[in-house]
Amino acid sequence: MEKLCVIGLGYVGLPLAVELAEKYSVIGYDIDAKRIQELQSGIDRTLEISTERLNASKLELTSKLEKVRDSNIFIITVPTPIDHEKKPDLSILLKATEDVGRVLKRGDLVIYESTVYPGCTEEDCVPVLEKVSGLKFNQDFFCGYSPERINPGDKTKTIRDIVKVTSGSTPEIANKVDALYASIVTAGTFKTSSIRIAEASKIVENTQRDINIAFVNELAMMFGEMGINTHEVLEAAGTKWNFMRVVPGLVGGQCIGVNPYYLSHKAKKHGHTPKLISVAREINDGMATHVASQVVKQMLKKGIAVKGAKVLILGVTFKPNCPDVRNSKVLDLITELKDYECEVEIYDPWITEENALMEFGLPLTTLSCVNSLVGYSAIVLAVSHHVFRQINFTGLNRSETIFYDIKNVFS
Repeated sequence: MEKLCVIGLGYVGLPLAVELAEKYSVIGYDIDAKRIQELQSGIDRTLEISTERLNASKLELTSKLEKVRDSNIFIITVPTPIDHEKKPDLSILLKATEDVGRVLKRGDLVIYESTVYPGCTEEDCVPVLEKVSGLKFNQDFFCGYSPERINPGDKTKTIRDIVKVTSGSTPEIANKVDALYASIVTAGTFKTSSIRIAEASKIVENTQRDINIAFVNELAMMFGEMGINTHEVLEAAGTKWNFMRVVPGLVGGQCIGVNPYYLSHKAKKHGHTPKLISVAREINDGMATHVASQVVKQMLKKGIAVKGAKVLILGVTFKPNCPDVRNSKVLDLITELKDYECEVEIYDPWITEENALMEFGLPLTTLSCVNSLVGYSAIVLAVSHHVFRQINFTGLNRSETIFYDIKNVFS
């Protein structure tokens, strides 16, 4: 009988573990003991799984490695961020791999879901598994790769509704991995011919989006100088059946804002410098600087003093209707505005006061202050949370306050 263990219970691992637990014996493992305690109490701070579903789930939870030793399929779903030099940081992934290596047995299967560059599973992770376990790859144990396709905050497209790419280290294992995911994904699976193909497919998904967003961000910069409304242009262009609909904005998160660096890193190892990918990253990473300069420019045009100006930022998560602040580019916007000596305040009902202080170094402004709309030289709507549509901006004094709507929430 198969016994599964999901390693890492964050935005990716927890929904997967809960889904698998409806059909299999599953144990969820995370080194964060506090996280395990919260989940055992029915609390998911990521808001991906409801208290009712958590409490009803047969998922076993632990922060103790010894308790997962009986598992024979290990699924690793830990984050793969970049470091301060924007290079791949595999430390969390390799630490999880070491943990699995300590409990790995003959016949076991290790499946990776973490986003990596092509070749990472077999070139970086497998040697660690072999060294720690003393076992031989594709003789004593096997590997698979099935890139995660979780969309944090999206309650309409869950694991069941998104086609799952699968792969395995041998044809037999590829079939086994594919069958496992096919048993829970109603949308179906797509079995690739190798682990490297599956790894590359995931990273291309996000890099393509990064390039497309960079294009419309550059359009926004150009049209802004021409006095043309970018969103109206995109709406008109979008009337053609094959136009790809993408909107300008800050590009953060653990996928689009990170994955292209993984692909570029691997390409450079093979002697190729990806120019288009690099330029797209440069444009998107510079978007916060552009927005800050545009806000200040508009303030100056209206004779509003910049130094000491109170600026309110609405929304600090990396995407709407979600508490995820990982790699949020709103932090860059805050930094830029502070460099202009503005006094920045933030409001986001999706995060806690603790998160606001930890991630952004600022307390959360109260809703009453936001609703009053008084005393701010500029208000920047950075994230299109649905709740912001309930704020009444009709009373805003346009001669005293700049309203900068990055996401075009208000026409």
